[in-house]
Amino acid sequence: QVQLVESGGGLVQPGGSLRLSCAASGFAFSNYWMYWVRQRPGKGREWVSTISADSTSTSYEDSVKGRFTISRDNAKKTVYLQMNSLKSEDTAMYYCIRAITEIPRGQGTQVTVSA
Repeated sequence: QVQLVESGGGLVQPGGSLRLSCAASGFAFSNYWMYWVRQRPGKGREWVSTISADSTSTSYEDSVKGRFTISRDNAKKTVYLQMNSLKSEDTAMYYCIRAITEIPRGQGTQVTVSA
């Protein structure tokens, strides 16, 4: 059974940092590209970042470029999202998924950026 469990969210002040984690199980994690997406209040789901199966390729949505870093540890079957210089507009529920068209399987992790 495929499981993706996100964690690491919380309440942080503008300019702060958080590191999200997504623990995977039930599939051959090291074979999959992985994605972080987010859903902001009142808005649809939006793509945030992608990492290739072997970590050689990463990409970012323009508004997070230079602030967020995606990484993975295939031995631990975990993908990470390091978020620095957080802004109020980063407030959202964050999910990891295996394919950009996949509906999030996990509960997500809430990130709230507020003074």
